[in-house]
Amino acid sequence: MRTAACLFALALASPAFGADLLQIYRAAEDNDPVYAAARSALDAGREKLPQGLAGLLPSLAFSANTNWNDNEQSLGDIPGNLFGSLPGGDRQRFNAHGYQLSLSQPLFHWQNWLAYDQAKFQVAEAEAHFAQARQDLILRVAQAYFDLLFAEENLSAVRANKEAIDQQLAAAKTNFDVGAATITDTHEAQARYDLALAQEIAAESDLEAKQNALQAIIGQPPGQLAPLKKDAEPGPPQPADLKEWVSAAEQGAIAVQIQQAVAAIAEREVDRQRAGHYPTVDLVANYAYSKSFYQGFGMLETDARNIGLQLNVPLYQGGQINSRQREASANRAAALASLEAARRSAALAARQHYLGVSSGLAQIRALKVALMSSQAALKSNKTGYEVGVRINIDVLNAENQVYITRRDLARATFDTLLAQLRLKSAIGALGDDDVRALNTLLDSSAER
Repeated sequence: MRTAACLFALALASPAFGADLLQIYRAAEDNDPVYAAARSALDAGREKLPQGLAGLLPSLAFSANTNWNDNEQSLGDIPGNLFGSLPGGDRQRFNAHGYQLSLSQPLFHWQNWLAYDQAKFQVAEAEAHFAQARQDLILRVAQAYFDLLFAEENLSAVRANKEAIDQQLAAAKTNFDVGAATITDTHEAQARYDLALAQEIAAESDLEAKQNALQAIIGQPPGQLAPLKKDAEPGPPQPADLKEWVSAAEQGAIAVQIQQAVAAIAEREVDRQRAGHYPTVDLVANYAYSKSFYQGFGMLETDARNIGLQLNVPLYQGGQINSRQREASANRAAALASLEAARRSAALAARQHYLGVSSGLAQIRALKVALMSSQAALKSNKTGYEVGVRINIDVLNAENQVYITRRDLARATFDTLLAQLRLKSAIGALGDDDVRALNTLLDSSAER
């Protein structure tokens, strides 16, 4: 992880190259606190297995004691004693001590076997939660990365539009001064310039906000990012059949895997609570040693060893076991309902993201055609303005349309790429390979 952080720092320090998506993702793996919490939660969840196994293994206990005794005994008056008080009494000071070693090996504890079986599914649940956290990290990083790229693209378009309007404003003023245009052209260009200035301020603020959002994930300023290659274009979903994606989501979605583990745990909890009615059998062994003082015998040492079987049969516990069994049955029904809800949500997400990719690709194609048309319209309006068949506002509108279309094309491309990642996430298949594949669409050699 230290090596990845060093490489990322070098990428940010480079004067000519921007950090790409894969470098940002590696930095997020090392520094994102949400992902770090998920990793620790996984470590904690994996401890359920040795805890469950412990109920099947022997337990060994050792205890010891030592006591200082100062006992004084005496004979007082005895009622009805014809002889009166009898002298007597004794005082003993001695130390008594001992120790005991106990071994217990469960032979039949059906509850413990079921608890061990539950622990396996608890570990599976923890691993599924971590897999979900990894997918969420990829999506959060990609979202923040493309949001920042779009903010940069938007600011660049706004500034280019403002510069073009500024040139038109200067031309309108010159033409008005020489009598070749009316004051209306100047006022229209000035109004457009003032609006573009306000848009530039808003775009700069949005860019800073997006930088802060990415910094919150990777723990350091992101610097310049590698943009998309000029010829980069998302590909269609593979396979192309929506039903296959829906079926895969219903089985493989991480949320479905989590609920499957929860349902399995709840199922075994019903059996575990029912096992509270069953008897238990343990192998027990003890070794004890003690040394003490007994009146008339002096110091007495005891060295005891025993081994045997212990049977415990629960007869009645106030209805607690039956109540817990009913509670576990209700929790099982809730878990099965949640599993069905997870399957339906996964299927819905797969449909939505599949359609998002398909419609996004169609939108990209349409916007590319629209951009070419807007650029041709701008060229025609500039020519028409030069020959006097178009007015200044026509050129301004045409220029603004070019920048809006270019910005919308960038947004559609970024949204489609994110929809592809979310589609893979919907079936539980989003991973590092998808980050690497997406990273190939970026131009890491682009100058800052």
